[in-house]
Amino acid sequence: MSLKIEEMKSKLITIAIDGHSSCGKSTMAKALAKRIGYAYIDTGAMYRAVTLYCLINGIIEGDEVNIKRLRRHMSNINITFQVNAEGVSETCLNGVNVEKLIRGMEVSNKVSIIAAIGLVRKAMVAQQQVMGQNKGIVMDGRDIGTVVFPNAELKVFVTASAQVRAERRFKELQNKGDTTTTFEQVLANVEERDLIDSTRKESPLRQAPDALLLDNSHMTIPEQDEWLYAKYIEVSGRK
Repeated sequence: MSLKIEEMKSKLITIAIDGHSSCGKSTMAKALAKRIGYAYIDTGAMYRAVTLYCLINGIIEGDEVNIKRLRRHMSNINITFQVNAEGVSETCLNGVNVEKLIRGMEVSNKVSIIAAIGLVRKAMVAQQQVMGQNKGIVMDGRDIGTVVFPNAELKVFVTASAQVRAERRFKELQNKGDTTTTFEQVLANVEERDLIDSTRKESPLRQAPDALLLDNSHMTIPEQDEWLYAKYIEVSGRK
């Protein structure tokens, strides 16, 4: 029995999915994790939760972050995930479910600023590495394949045109009942986040040399899910 358990453990791999904002990373990562029975961690949600905390506690005003206050507060920021009745993982900040709050434009407009701060990234990366130390995990974000798990067995870098990503994000907001945000605002946010994410000093967004590139601009969700599943089968050897 113990031998079989060890054999099962040895087949587990780490799957790192990086890419631009609103390109569908989380959607495909969640789908794959559920399909193959792996744990899923949305690292973008972790940075969103930190951003929400900063907004609530007045640590960020406009585009200015009070680094001294943030450093004092970091030990008070506890981010966890809970699975809802539908089997979907949702983000909790200090024990409170904040999944809906972190998806709004107020957080979206500031998250790249917070995520670019070194002390925040170091704290989040440390938590992420603990979460994935036993493998059997699908993790998506900006620096998973380059910083968090540089030795991940399967790395994917996802992208799509800014226009397509903005359209997807705008539709998502509308489906959630947001009637005030315009498409132009969403597009501007997408482009600004691309610039900040790719030019920041701490763990900039970039494709790892050994990551597979997926441009899903013209793919359906089922098509991208099957593409990713096929790559997982190829790398893991699982049937």
